[in-house]
Amino acid sequence: MSYETIIYEEDGPIGTITLNRPHDGNMFTPQMCHEIRDCINAIRRETRTRVVVITGAGDKFFCIGGRKEGMEDTMLYAGTLPTLEMYEAIDRLQKPVIASVNGYAVGGGNVLQIVCDLTIAKESAIFRQVGPMMGSFDAGYGTWYLEDLVGKKKAKEIWYTNPKITAREALEMGLINRVVPDEKLREETRAWALEIAERGSFALASIKAAFNARHGGVSGLARVAHDLLLRAYLESEESHELSTAFSERRKPDPSKFGR
Repeated sequence: MSYETIIYEEDGPIGTITLNRPHDGNMFTPQMCHEIRDCINAIRRETRTRVVVITGAGDKFFCIGGRKEGMEDTMLYAGTLPTLEMYEAIDRLQKPVIASVNGYAVGGGNVLQIVCDLTIAKESAIFRQVGPMMGSFDAGYGTWYLEDLVGKKKAKEIWYTNPKITAREALEMGLINRVVPDEKLREETRAWALEIAERGSFALASIKAAFNARHGGVSGLARVAHDLLLRAYLESEESHELSTAFSERRKPDPSKFGR
């Protein structure tokens, strides 16, 4: 897969998406949002990759938000930075996604790491929500998911006062999972991803879907039922007997039900 604003690489069971605009803080553009979405959807359709890592190019920025380059000047959807498509793709992906934070994670960049299933950060990384300082806000993933991680009072403090949060502080409040020395980030991220890749892929997909169903409403519950429970059921002996009996125009054998 070839892209202009991101780099995608595979290393055994690990697929790494690198936001590749270091000259501009690895900021989202409409093209980057679409490329991340398309890359994740392509990963969803193959079985080589078992864990996805998202990181930023360079050693200073993970991502510092978004830039509306080349978008229509309109209040309609065509004038909105398409970050939701990117976040939704991460949520829908049946494989674990690790944010490997290599620098500043600000605004939409912090929301990006929040949406990922797990986050590992280097010691010097900084996390911050700056929306209200710029007259902006995130009323979805950036608030609901943040509240889940750090609690309502702390989430409101982060959004209302916009503090700079060090990696250690982020770890202590539950915003991220791990902190490692700067020079060890790539090595430790890879080791963690390989450890997770050894787990059962169907089990991990089921767990992720169960977590996401809480926020997903009917679509979240449908994903659990359709993508996971239905697939498991259709592979059962009962299902096999019923479908075979139907195709052979005979009565099914009830002794195989419930097994």
